Amino acid sequence: MLIRLKYGADGQEKINEINPVRPGPRGKMSLSRPSILVVKSARTLTLYDGPSQFRSYPVAIGKPSTPTPSGNFAIATKIMNPGGILGTRWLGLTLPNYGIHGTPFPWTIGQMASLGCIRMHNSHVEEVFALVNLGTPVLIRD
Repeated sequence: MLIRLKYGADGQEKINEINPVRPGPRGKMSLSRPSILVVKSARTLTLYDGPSQFRSYPVAIGKPSTPTPSGNFAIATKIMNPGGILGTRWLGLTLPNYGIHGTPFPWTIGQMASLGCIRMHNSHVEEVFALVNLGTPVLIRD
């Protein structure tokens, strides 16, 4: 659920907008035209539905010695519960050995900490996993 907060004159947070994800047939959730933009300098992954921004998440990227590559890729594989350092989901890219995945090390999110992959909080990658399909474009920019 996307919740945008605003602050009133009294300085208190107030809900400005709620944008719930609605399940489709048989409870399946997906976007009609998903795409992913990763901006390494901002350490963010933004999920789009067509031209509209749908969600944005903090991520970890590759260390200076093992940088995350820039370029245009696509989701090539989806694996539930790959385990280990990959957390609860793996979204493999068309660039072999690179992907978007969860992590058992949530404190690394926002840092340059991986071997080149894009790390997300497990709950975030689980949401993205449910909303994208094989072939979803993934653009990685500096």
